[in-house]
Amino acid sequence: MIDYQPLYDALIEAKADTWAALLPQQLEQGFDTGKHGDLLRWQALVDSVPQWPTTQRRLDADAVQIGNSDDLTAAEKQQCESQSKTLHPWRKGPYNLFGIHIDTEWRSDWKWNRLKNHIAPLQHRLVLDVGCGNGYHCWRMLGAGAKTVVGIDPMLLNVMQFQLIRKLHGEAPIYVLPLGIEDLPYGLKAFDTVFSMGVLYHRRSPIDHLMELRDCLKPGGELVLETLVIDGGLGAVLLPEDRYARMRNVWFLPSCDTLVSWLKRCGFKNIRLVDVTVTRVEEQRSTEWMTFHSLQDFLAADNSQLTCEGLPAPKRAIVLANAA
Repeated sequence: MIDYQPLYDALIEAKADTWAALLPQQLEQGFDTGKHGDLLRWQALVDSVPQWPTTQRRLDADAVQIGNSDDLTAAEKQQCESQSKTLHPWRKGPYNLFGIHIDTEWRSDWKWNRLKNHIAPLQHRLVLDVGCGNGYHCWRMLGAGAKTVVGIDPMLLNVMQFQLIRKLHGEAPIYVLPLGIEDLPYGLKAFDTVFSMGVLYHRRSPIDHLMELRDCLKPGGELVLETLVIDGGLGAVLLPEDRYARMRNVWFLPSCDTLVSWLKRCGFKNIRLVDVTVTRVEEQRSTEWMTFHSLQDFLAADNSQLTCEGLPAPKRAIVLANAA
């Protein structure tokens, strides 16, 4: 069991008392085994994982590392690998657990390396990661010096993958909660840095999402926003008629100029576009840890610049901004 009291204390210190008081009930509801048929099995698996002693932890490596290969016997290593694979599919990473390379669908370290030299230093900051998946970037934030990192993601499998990693790592000021941003009280204004990466295009109202992110930030706090974009000038937006790269829940893909204008309209200042990168099949692909279809299957067979629906292939932008 994770001890959440240090998180409640950190929220109270940040003057987020309202959320600190509400959170125990939210966690009880989020981990209600009656709401997800696999949750009991996942919890039992995490509970059964030993807390093996580790000789090394590296949160600043591309593959977040816990332990070395020779920390475990061959049987223990096989057990660790088998238990980890039970939580398939692993989408965000990579991880190195006692020499076991969890080769996740996404090379999430590529995204981190694109942004890490542009963001404000995370030392001593209270950080929120919205839609954090299994918490890979949360670990990188902690490795970059953050005081406390809070990730939120409504997918329980992601949360349980995080809990497995955290148990192997040991106690740390890092938490992934089974919540969406709509579950946070309005007007928190508690976090020094807020990340939203790969979320905006899944929201039916991108403006509402930007306002929610702004309301989580302290005055002057930094937003790190990463999202799908299209080419074009001010006002250009793609709204897929049905699916985008076989995803149903994709709504608005703005041009970079349009995205900047949205941020201005939502009251952000000091807006900076720091990266635009076409997503390559080497960055998102099927592996033994994520055996389902991936990016290569979502692109047009005869033109990698288009999705299988004939829309512009995925291109992602990173924008930084500050709350007023």
